[in-house]
Parts: sequence; structure tokens; C-alpha cells
Amino acid sequence: MAVIRYTQWDGSQRIRLDADKVLEKLSEYLSYTDDVRQAMDWLTRQGFDIDGARVMGLDEFLEELRQQIRQRYRDFNLKNSLSEMEQRLRDILDRERGTLDANRQQGKPGMQDKMQQLSSLPQRLSQALRKLENYEFEDGEAGEEFEELLSEYENIRDLENFRDRYGQMFHGPTSLNYEQALDLMREMERLKQLEQDLMSENFESISLEELKELLGQQAMQDFQNLRQVILLLKNSGYVMQKGNQLQLSPKGVRRIGELALRDIYQGLLKDRHGGHLTDYRGQVEMKPEQTHTWMFGEPLNLDLVGTLKRALARGPSVPLKLNHDDFQVYDSDYGSSCSTVLCLDMSWSMSWEGRFAAAKKVAMAMETLIRTKFPRDFFAIVGFFTRAVELKLKDLPEASWNMGDPFTNLQDGLRLATDLLSRHPAKNQHIIVITDGQPTAYFLKDRLYCEWPLSFGGISVRAAQETLKQVERVSRMGITINTFMLDDSPSLRAFVEKMTQINRGRALYTRPDRLGEYMLVDYLSKKRKRI
Repeated sequence: MAVIRYTQWDGSQRIRLDADKVLEKLSEYLSYTDDVRQAMDWLTRQGFDIDGARVMGLDEFLEELRQQIRQRYRDFNLKNSLSEMEQRLRDILDRERGTLDANRQQGKPGMQDKMQQLSSLPQRLSQALRKLENYEFEDGEAGEEFEELLSEYENIRDLENFRDRYGQMFHGPTSLNYEQALDLMREMERLKQLEQDLMSENFESISLEELKELLGQQAMQDFQNLRQVILLLKNSGYVMQKGNQLQLSPKGVRRIGELALRDIYQGLLKDRHGGHLTDYRGQVEMKPEQTHTWMFGEPLNLDLVGTLKRALARGPSVPLKLNHDDFQVYDSDYGSSCSTVLCLDMSWSMSWEGRFAAAKKVAMAMETLIRTKFPRDFFAIVGFFTRAVELKLKDLPEASWNMGDPFTNLQDGLRLATDLLSRHPAKNQHIIVITDGQPTAYFLKDRLYCEWPLSFGGISVRAAQETLKQVERVSRMGITINTFMLDDSPSLRAFVEKMTQINRGRALYTRPDRLGEYMLVDYLSKKRKRI
């Protein structure tokens, strides 16, 4: 029989974590950046709350560690840390000088030179010890005491260096003696090394026992939780090591897409429940748990058992007499297929206001939506900046706005999207464009041209003209272009209005935080098109 005991939380209990919860927290950080490595760095450095408990981040550990260091600065001083050892050396030298003086009076040669040698010792204790290392003491007891003192040479030297470097920072009321100062020095060295390991995220080299000794039981437990976060992500296969960096694995990319879809799509359910279904004939999926009375003209997807039961309930007889009200048919969902390419603006201006992070999150959600809900559909992603490139799902988490090629070549993006759609023909083909600015680059006879707008907020006339020509070519192929604008400048609105006039698609201005909701409504509404 299982026995469950409840105890008061005292900080020593471990938080129960699982990889999905941790990855869910990572996906929240990805809402603010388009860089997975940066999001993971934020996760480990800032920590997070989960199930009512706090997983401390590296920054919190560092702050607590530095608070411990500052406390030692406030409590202690090192003014007398070497006084004891300096006095021991003075006592040794006084004893030796007394013996030298007695030997000189007895006429023993060389005593004056040795006296001079003792008078010219350096002021720094470690240097004086080093200089006396080869000195032959006349006094036997002084020589023995010196050898004992010399065995502390390395500690004395290290403490001198430590005091030279940090002595002014220790300004507390408590003066430390030699042994206490050595203990403090070693403790500070451990604290500094721990600080370095935390800053470099060198978790493996950090000793839990040492952490407990330096920062206490709670800090050790908090660090175990943080280290568990990294291990969970690694062991679950959501992240993988690449050099000194962690990055999302293909499994992690898919899961992030599912989480992004959940965040976006759950909001839609409040307004457009079931918006992805269609009432028109297309691919059919029967729902055996739901039936209704057959109506003239609809497909006879017969529920035989239900039909016979209605006939028997009306009047049992042999043979059964059926009429049209007895026929029960299965409810059905109908849907159409689509080929879709998402054109994602990767120009420099997309780095503003979190635009690219929001757009990329939607791209991952769209891919997850289509892969899981509409597996027969084709979906591709094209990124466009000064030129256009196809973005694979595995590359999407690492994709970012392009500072090196800051121009906006929507013409090339539409061209590449059209090429991809031509390889996957469907009666419903459309291109979704997410952009925050009008075109500033284009190709003409295989030559690339780039032009800045005529004025701030103005347009690049030739780039706009060539892009609209590409829109015309796309429209003649029966491909619909829907444009989502992340900026409402008059010049962008004017350009997009011309696009919609030519293509008969739709244009919508939206904020980055609302982009996913608007986009998914639009895509799913396309599933309602009669074919």
C-alpha cells in the first residue's frame, strides 16, 4: 500500500521539472527574440517560475555570490594580516644579530659582512625570506626558526599579493590575523572561481558541496534545479551541443512550433471556433460518433445500425418497412487542399519592436499547423532581404534579420515563392507576405539593383514598379497574395493597396503581438474556398 507523507516546504525539496515544461518556458523567451541561443541564454540567466516555484537563474546566483563577497569587504580588514609573521622574522633577526655581535667580539672573521647583509634586507616580507634562503645562520635556534618560517613562504607571498590587490576593499571593523587572513584569501579565491564558472556557464566544474559550503543549502538546491533544466533539455533530445553552445535539435524545433501554434491558435478559438472547416464538397472525413437524418441531395454515408433501429422503433415487422425519415447518415467534415508559401521579410528594419521574432514564431506555428492538421497541404517559407532564399524548418530557429543585406527585395521573394508553388500544383495557391516596408531592391535582366527611398518614409520608385510587375505575373497564374503589414506608414499602405488592386488579395495592418491571430484566421478561412 502506498503511503504519502506531507511535510512543510523547507527549501531542500527538489522542484519536479519535465522537459516539456522547460521547453515551454523557452518558447516564451522566443517571443521576445529571434535568436534561439539568446533565448536559451535568457532562460538560464534570468530563471523562471514554474508550478508556483522559482528556478533561479545564473544572474540571481551571481548577485547572491557577489553579495557574499561584498559582505566580506564590509566585515573584515587586512591591515594586521602579516604582522605576526613580520614579528617572527624580526625576532629571528634580533637573535641572529646578538650572536653575530658576540662572535665579532671574540674575533671571529666575517661577522661584519653578515651584519651588513641583515641590515640590507627588503621591506617586503616574502622578498626578505627569499634573500635569506641561502644565508648561513650563526645562531642555531634562529636558523631552525627561520626554516620553519620559510616553509610559509608561498602562503606569505600569496597573501601579500592578495592584500596588494584587494586590501583597500576590505574596510570592515574586524582585523584578521595571519591564519584568518589565509582562510579568507582561500575562500575569496573559491568565490571568485565560482563566479567565473557561473559566468562561463561551466556547470560541470561546479561542486555542489562547495556551493553549499559557500552559499548555503538553499543555493545548492537552487543550482541543482537550474542544472536539471539543462540536463532535461539535453536528455529529452530537444537541444544538442554544438561546440560550446547549445542549440535546438530538429525535435526541439518541431515542439517549439507546436507551442507557438498553441499560443496563437488558442486565442482564435474564442472568436472563430472551428473556422478551418468547410461546408463545400472536397476531401471528406466522416464522424462516426455523430449522425443525422438524411436530407435529399447530400451524400448517403449510411449509418446502417442507426437506420434499422429507427425503422424498428417505428414499427417492428418482417420484412422491415423503411421510409425516407428512417435513413441516418454520418456527419462529415469537408475541406480543401492548399499550397502556401510564407514570404518573410528579413530586412534590417524587421529588427525593430520585436517584429522579426513575432513573424518567425508565426512561421513555425504555420508549419506545425499544416503538418499536423493538413498533412496533404504544401507549405514553404521564403525569406527575402536584398535577395530571397528558401528557409527550411531546421534553419528557421537560427534565422535572423539580415544586417549585411539591409534592402527589401519582395520581387525576388515572390519569384521564388512562385517557383516553389509551380512544383506543387493545387487549385488553391496563395502567398502570405509579412513585411514592414516597401521594396528597395529588385532584379532586372538577372542583374540586382538596390535603391534607397527618395526621402525618409518615401518610396523607391523603380523597385516598386518592378515588384508590381511580378505581382501581375503571380496574379495571372491564379495565385492569391495576402499581405500582413507590420508598419502603417502611408507609403507602405499605398504600395500594398496597389498590390491588392492587381491581385485581388487582402491586406491587413497588425501589431507584432497580434500577427499570429490575424494570419491563422486568414489561412484557415482559405480552407473554406469552394473547389
